[in-house]
This record gives sequence, C-alpha cells and structure tokens, in this order.
Amino acid sequence: MEIASNPNTVFSMVHVSLGVAAVLAGAVAFIARKGARAHILAGRLFVASMALSCTLGAILGLVKFETLYITSHAGILAFTLVISGWTTVRIHSRRMARAMRVIGVVNAMNAIALIVAGLRAQAMTDGALFGFPAEDYFFLSAMAGLALVGDAKVLIGKDFSNRNRIARHLWRMCLGFFIAAGSAFTGPGADAFPEAIRHSGLLALPELIIITLMLFWLGNTYFRSGARRQRSV
Repeated sequence: MEIASNPNTVFSMVHVSLGVAAVLAGAVAFIARKGARAHILAGRLFVASMALSCTLGAILGLVKFETLYITSHAGILAFTLVISGWTTVRIHSRRMARAMRVIGVVNAMNAIALIVAGLRAQAMTDGALFGFPAEDYFFLSAMAGLALVGDAKVLIGKDFSNRNRIARHLWRMCLGFFIAAGSAFTGPGADAFPEAIRHSGLLALPELIIITLMLFWLGNTYFRSGARRQRSV
C-alpha cells in the first residue's frame, strides 16, 4: 500500500526494472554472433526496454532534480543513441536523414545544456551541481557532441556505405549499452551491491569491457572491409 501510494517509488521501480532488462538484453546481443537470430531478438528487446527506461529516467531526473538531475540528460542521450543506432540498419539513408534532423537537434540542445550545467557546477563552491561534479556533465556533453557530429555526417554525406552504416549502428548501440551499464553498476544502481563490492573496483569492469569490445569491433569492421576491397581490386 505504501509503495502504491507513492507514484515516484512506482516510477523508479519501473525505470529500474526496464534498465535491468536492457542490460540483460544488451549482454546477450553483445556476445551473440552478429546477424544471428539471438542477436536480432535481443537487440530488439534492448532497444524497446532502453527507450522506455530512458524516457522514464529523463522524466524522473526532472521530477527529482535535486538528486537525479543528470539522469535526465543521460536518458535523452541514451534514447537518441539507441534509436538512431537501430534505425541505421533498417531505414534507407534518405528516410533516415529526416529522422536525423530531429535527433541532431535534440543532441545539439542536450550538449549545450550539459555544457551550461558543467560550467555552473564549476562555479559552485563544492564543484558540483545537484550532487554531480562538472566532469560528469562535460563527459556526457562530449558524448552528445560526438553523436551530433555523426548525425551531421549523415545529413551532408554523399556516400553512406554499408561499412559506415554497420559502424554507426555498432558504436551507438555500444555507447547506449555503456550508459545503461554505468547506471546499473557505477551509478544509482550501485547501491544495490554490498559495500565491499562497491569499493573493490569490480563494478567498473562491465563499462571497460563494453568500450574495449566496441573499439575491437569497430577496428574489425573497418580493417576487414578495407582488406576485402584490396583483394577485390
């Protein structure tokens, strides 16, 4: 009865549940053979659960801005990453360009807002805004800026090759997964783990693994494609 009478508590529980589902689905898609049925099904579940979790997280960050303000920006960023990463491999470049205009504007506004928040945090006596240091805001703004550059390249690029399409899908999905894992293991979700584990450094490993494998697959995508072109000449 107490939980049901507190909308914020229910809201948070649904957000966390969807986040857990996104992390589990992302892990399956991460390790499954790319293009296999398991990868596709897990990827769809990842996108659906991430989109819903990010939407709720963004709203929750505004409602409870005193402690979760940065969650609003992280939710918006993760939402644009997974949606644009998903549409990249499913929508023709001309159709995708229309969606990228909207996503690009959102990423631009989010990046600017994060920079402003970071500067405000630096001006605070404790170097933090709503409990988060300036570095956290600047880090997210850099990710939003990187996504914005990719959006702009789609809009002005004349050739959107299959290799570039795969690479775009890969790094955007991985960064979305990185944000979800960070929220679960080193962010607010870390409170669910025993104190000994929180201070052991183990909870940072999932994020490190995600980034390392993302770089490996990106390199494999570009170098393997380049080698194939050379053999075909």
